Amino acid sequence: MHRFIILTILLSLALADGGSIGVNYGRIANNLPSAVKVVQLLKSQGLTRVKVYDTDPAVLRALSGSGIKVTVDLPNQQLFAAAKAPSFASSWVERNVAAYYPHTQIESIAVGNEVFVDPHNTTKFLVPAMKNIQKALTKHNLDKDIKVSSPIALSALANSYPSSAGSFRPELVEPVFKPMLDFLRETGSYLMVNVYPFFAYESNADVISLDYALFRDNPGVVDPGNGLRYYNLFDAQIDAVFSALSALKYDDVKIVVTETGWPSKGDSNEVGASVENAAAYNGNLVRKILTAAGTPLRPKADLTVYLFALFNENQKPGPTSERNFGLFYPDERRVYNVPLTVEELKDYHDRPSAPVNGGGQKKETPAPVVSGGVSKSTTGNTWCVANPDADKVKLQAALDFACGEGGSDCGPIQRGATCYDPNTLVAHASFAFNSYYQKQSRKGGSCYFGGTSYVVTQEPRYGSCEFPTGY
Repeated sequence: MHRFIILTILLSLALADGGSIGVNYGRIANNLPSAVKVVQLLKSQGLTRVKVYDTDPAVLRALSGSGIKVTVDLPNQQLFAAAKAPSFASSWVERNVAAYYPHTQIESIAVGNEVFVDPHNTTKFLVPAMKNIQKALTKHNLDKDIKVSSPIALSALANSYPSSAGSFRPELVEPVFKPMLDFLRETGSYLMVNVYPFFAYESNADVISLDYALFRDNPGVVDPGNGLRYYNLFDAQIDAVFSALSALKYDDVKIVVTETGWPSKGDSNEVGASVENAAAYNGNLVRKILTAAGTPLRPKADLTVYLFALFNENQKPGPTSERNFGLFYPDERRVYNVPLTVEELKDYHDRPSAPVNGGGQKKETPAPVVSGGVSKSTTGNTWCVANPDADKVKLQAALDFACGEGGSDCGPIQRGATCYDPNTLVAHASFAFNSYYQKQSRKGGSCYFGGTSYVVTQEPRYGSCEFPTGY
């Protein structure tokens, strides 16, 4: 209770040095309002930052003169060209950035998104692409105004618990992380990080307190490595990244949280996906960020955080939750009430309902999240594989989800790895789908992927590749 009182006092002072809240404007849907209406919505909600996943001209034109700061994205599919051809990077910046700036206030470029889990083996092109984009910005005298970075998923960490033991995956340190962090340091940029406490909670609801995941009052967890007490999972995940940076002696590199959120709806096996929990997570997160609350390890860190996402997106593949992360319905109605500004926080109160069975049950002590974050399966031997007759476009989209937001272990299907051959869409998708299925403890609905997969009882065979039966 005392922590709530302190936060209320801080809020009443309307601290000016707090963090910043932005929103991700995804458009994998066929029923969204026009870009002009979206900009009007952003302004009406007091949102001053937005992140988009491309450089759509209609969107960038609509944002012109709005005063909203924009992060644009160079898609993963263009990393190879940007890395290998400086002329491509130069023309990309000229067409998609310089042509709109400064009327459209582009403040950063996300080069790729969660590249380390991209099944198309684009990791080696990341840093060269970032450097070529930076050179192109310099050519247009924009390098001082626009930062270049690349969002990483939490799966880029080899260890995330305890937070003090956070470390990057060793196979990525020398070839990617050190040169990327050198680049960020030299250019005064920051590391973009996507964190989703929901996925950790969903997979470990039997051991993680819902209150711990939603920023509600709880006893907290003491990090045995540094003695710091954590009262929410978000802080623990962010500090694991800060610790990973410190381990490589990049304490001076800052972090921007480019994605985080909680779904308002999910399949029956997606524990914790509900309107109440989504409202609590996002509302309490906004309160934390806007009242200048850093993390236990970095108490003075004023984080910029982008909520995921602006709208529910009806064409996203994967489980139901993937289509229900939005703050708004496509008709611009709020999915739930959540404060987005300091002014709105004055009237904000998180009012949890009575505990319910299943994922809503309260636990006495929130348990730590172990690396990997998924319980062992207790069911019989079954596997999830791709349907070879599935539409190839849908299959590719489902594979991208599995290796990206789904958190599948897609390292073995990278070029030169044990399961790269046979190099076919069906074989790679089968491995990724099964990884997700096993990590979800083979729960019902976890082998769906938009109807492109099914469960089998005989172990799949693709060359010499072995499919796991549990994590």
